[in-house]
Amino acid sequence: MFQEFSAKTSPEFGAARLAALRAELAKAGLDAFIVPRADAWQGEYVTEADARLAWLTGFTGSAGFCIVTRDRAGVFVDGRYRVQVRAEVDLEAFTPIDWPETLPGPWLAQCLPAGSKVGFDPWLHTRREIEAIATAAKDIALVASPNLVDAIWTDRPAPAAAAVRLHPIEFAGESAAAKRARIGDEIARLGAVCAVLTLPDSISWLLNIRGADVPRNPVVQSFAILHDTGRVALFADPAKFGAEVLAALGPDVELLPIGTFAEALEDLAGPVLVDPASAPLAVWQALDAAGVATLAGADPCILPKARKNPAEIAGMEAAHLRDGVAMTEFLCWLDREGPKGGLTEIDVVTALEGFRAETNALLDISFDTICGAGEHGAIVHYRVNEKTNRPVRPGEILLVDSGAQYIDGTTDITRTVAIGPVPEAAKEPFTRVLRGMIAIERARWPKGLAGRDLDALARAPLWEAGLDYDHGTGHGVGAALCVHEGPARISRISEIPLEPGMILSDEPGYYREGAFGIRLENLVLIGEAPELPGADPQRRMLAFRNLTWVPFDTRLISVELLSRAERDWLNAYHAEVLARIGPHLRPATQDWLNTACAPV
Repeated sequence: MFQEFSAKTSPEFGAARLAALRAELAKAGLDAFIVPRADAWQGEYVTEADARLAWLTGFTGSAGFCIVTRDRAGVFVDGRYRVQVRAEVDLEAFTPIDWPETLPGPWLAQCLPAGSKVGFDPWLHTRREIEAIATAAKDIALVASPNLVDAIWTDRPAPAAAAVRLHPIEFAGESAAAKRARIGDEIARLGAVCAVLTLPDSISWLLNIRGADVPRNPVVQSFAILHDTGRVALFADPAKFGAEVLAALGPDVELLPIGTFAEALEDLAGPVLVDPASAPLAVWQALDAAGVATLAGADPCILPKARKNPAEIAGMEAAHLRDGVAMTEFLCWLDREGPKGGLTEIDVVTALEGFRAETNALLDISFDTICGAGEHGAIVHYRVNEKTNRPVRPGEILLVDSGAQYIDGTTDITRTVAIGPVPEAAKEPFTRVLRGMIAIERARWPKGLAGRDLDALARAPLWEAGLDYDHGTGHGVGAALCVHEGPARISRISEIPLEPGMILSDEPGYYREGAFGIRLENLVLIGEAPELPGADPQRRMLAFRNLTWVPFDTRLISVELLSRAERDWLNAYHAEVLARIGPHLRPATQDWLNTACAPV
């Protein structure tokens, strides 16, 4: 099993750890300290050694932060985690804060007097983040500090030390040397002589390497300096690199100990391209202290990585076909076993991983499976553990959001299903969520639009009934890389233009606290829209093409709420599922799929 179910944190430790941190505050002469979820690589997922927020507060969500003052401790979480945080932290010690409705700068200005000093670890925050807090906090000083959590975390785990492997060229589609030269040319075009790379997925993509340093994300924790010539200084633990990997990297990639990265920054000649959205503030501080000229700009690997090439697309298609077979076998099993009343959430997660393992191609899951029965489904990113595990009862709906890492691709899929008798209260919101998902899949839009321009399409059927959801509609997905990948997404705040080759999730939802949760998700690929008679030939249009082939639970659909076009889309989709997935199933599952895909 890749997923394990022990409870990593407990509210009972929060008060004592908070008191210890406040003692460190007093010793350091600080009035507050910021504890982010992020590590030095600003990733969504962190190793156990970097899980400072969870260790201190008990909150295990993938986004958020805590600000500790002498008399307050606010845990800032967005709409995905407002139910979860109340279950995971000691509410006598910590106060959940709705974020981004309440921002850290104004909160500090309200809580602290003028002249107060707020400490932060400059390796765990971007310059943009700290500047925004400082601007809003007005007369409060933000002070770079040693990490006060590390000072009290006496049993902190050791850093990750997983071996590095090569990502085969047949799945990468482009050699590392060609990528280095191409991105080097772009660095020169921007007017820089080199770029600092701090995102592990950018570095892993650039060098066609993969690792297992971060749970569920096949990346190598590292930093890099990419010169306009295509040469790279790679800062990582040399013990992770075997002879085959070093030979493949070649003489133009110099491997150096990760501890020498900060010192190497001081020896650079500028201008140096640095991403203000992802590079730790400590990088800027090192360059500024050495008098090295900087150029603020996006990580030059982000957009090329997001635009998948034909080999990457083919790998993702193959991975999704394989994963669709495993998911369909799982759904058939669940439909048979669930109504008997003997399953728990952990049983379901274990079974699903088993069906994926039967492919004999599973490298890892792409994130810990979200499996929420009944009221747990309303916790958007619920992760079952031994303490929270509950029965999956007949008459409830079950939300299962899961994915896999294969050598050729990364998957992410959500299905919400009825366990035995269908609860009538769930049918209308389920149908509205499905309609929103279909609206995204059917969308056509002019080139140049961003995810914010499409987001409302998924919400409109819910808005009609006074409903909504507190997360984005879709995120970017890497090709045999991170399941959450920037820069494009379908969200109210996303301004990145959508481009051909990008792969996004399409996952609207609805969550009724204390009752149930609904989410439906496919992955979709952006490409040129098919031509239409009478269309303006000068106006280039884009559209989505589906990658995920798994049936929806039609028992939960109120068919009368679907338009003719929506029914046609659903029936065509299920016909395609039958054609693509059906031939690869066990005979009993083929029979089940025939019924599951019957036209509505």
